[in-house]
Amino acid sequence: MDRLRDKTALITGGRQGIGRGIVDKFLEEGAQVMTCGRGPRPEELPSEAQWVTADLSKRSAVDELRAALVREFGTVDILVNNSGVQIEKTVLETTDEDWDMLMGVNAKGLFMTCRAMIPIMGQNGAAGSIINIGSISGRNADPGLAIYNASKAFVHGLTRSIAVDHGPQVRCNAIAPGWIMTGMADAAFALSNDPKAAEKDAKNRHAVGRFGRPEDIAAMAVWLASDESAFATGQVYVVDGGLTAASPINTGLF
Repeated sequence: MDRLRDKTALITGGRQGIGRGIVDKFLEEGAQVMTCGRGPRPEELPSEAQWVTADLSKRSAVDELRAALVREFGTVDILVNNSGVQIEKTVLETTDEDWDMLMGVNAKGLFMTCRAMIPIMGQNGAAGSIINIGSISGRNADPGLAIYNASKAFVHGLTRSIAVDHGPQVRCNAIAPGWIMTGMADAAFALSNDPKAAEKDAKNRHAVGRFGRPEDIAAMAVWLASDESAFATGQVYVVDGGLTAASPINTGLF
């Protein structure tokens, strides 16, 4: 508890899923939190969290979000880039409009948010911490998620560049979640001819015996946001319950 006391944090995409899990955990650890999304403030969002309605694919919205942070907090110590969308299509099925929408949020929006916030980070004597939410899909392609996979590979690459170019003012790391049970996971399973069988097979491939939960990613985010990770930067931390550690061979046969 209180590992983030006296720290200010911006968490994008805090309405639900992983983002909401991080909002809740940061508040529990004592941070002042601002979060945002494209719609109105969710009714169930904790009252302590400040909300800004913002479409981060637009430069003007990013500028307004930065102004709100400066107005409320003066600076920001922690930036969690969680906003993201998913489109379940192959390259041949993907339209120009699909590209603009997904890359506008997952790649351009994340880039613009980092660019806007880095100059106001690291002003309290300690390095600011940027935490980008990538995905194991940025390393190993999930079928039928062509530009989503590509966007997460971009997130991992930009993470390393920010760490190299902007340290020691900021540390920058990424978390690559595996199968976290959110609406995005449900949509990915739905691509299968037999979604229930696909979900069962995927679960059996996890060494920990279950799918992930938003709080699993939030726990890693707290560590990366805290002073405990002061020597960690430029890394992509896979949090996937052992899914990608295993051979594709069904070890239950041996």
